[in-house]
Amino acid sequence: MESLQTPLQPKGSTGARVELAAVSKRYSTGGRVITALDDVSLAIGGGLAAAVTGPSGSGKSTLLHVVGAMDVPDEGRILAGDTVVTELTRKEQVAYRQGIGFVFQRFHLLPALTALDNVAAPVLPYRTAFDKVERATELLAAVGLAGREDSLPSQLSGGEQQRVAIARALINDPRLLLADEPTGNLDSATGTEIMQLLLQLREQRGMTVIVVTHNPLVAASCDRVVRLLDGRVVDHVEVPRQAETGPVLERISRMDS
Repeated sequence: MESLQTPLQPKGSTGARVELAAVSKRYSTGGRVITALDDVSLAIGGGLAAAVTGPSGSGKSTLLHVVGAMDVPDEGRILAGDTVVTELTRKEQVAYRQGIGFVFQRFHLLPALTALDNVAAPVLPYRTAFDKVERATELLAAVGLAGREDSLPSQLSGGEQQRVAIARALINDPRLLLADEPTGNLDSATGTEIMQLLLQLREQRGMTVIVVTHNPLVAASCDRVVRLLDGRVVDHVEVPRQAETGPVLERISRMDS
């Protein structure tokens, strides 16, 4: 059995500070060059929750991909905690990704596996320093699914499946969690519950959370909102703790107008 590569993640109990400096990413398609990110610079403090908003095609998902080392920018520098993401070798990128939590709009659960095995799936082929079943069981309880360990995805609601996906993202105790439209496939009430769960887990586990979203309510629940347009940062809002929802939503809505 293979050993799991030691995840590259920042030391300490707080989340990873994320910094992008003059980051650009271009794609060639159909003979055209598309600029997905255009000289993006921003910083997200460790342990904070940041929402990335903007219209479709504005570069939101690309930003998550380059921060998560799922793609490589053409220019610029990315720092996550004490890791210079843009200087990692391919092998180091794998170890870095193992130290990050990823949550997507589609749940990507394996239909033939139970909830418990889906949570443990990222580490099942490897030797680990922790008991996989015990860790997966604890995480299911943490996301409100105690007693559902043996349930198949088909036996779970959409919100419950996303809770399993969140638990899976936490299996390696990440300091950074990247979520791409995590409430996009859910009704508004369930989406609110899932976002509240993510923020609660962030507080409990000391993570930095970056969320891509079209939902102003989701964005307003974060500490910071960054708006992208045509691959560039065009606005940002710092959301004070204990802020009244109305004025914050009004400001975020103006960002999208």
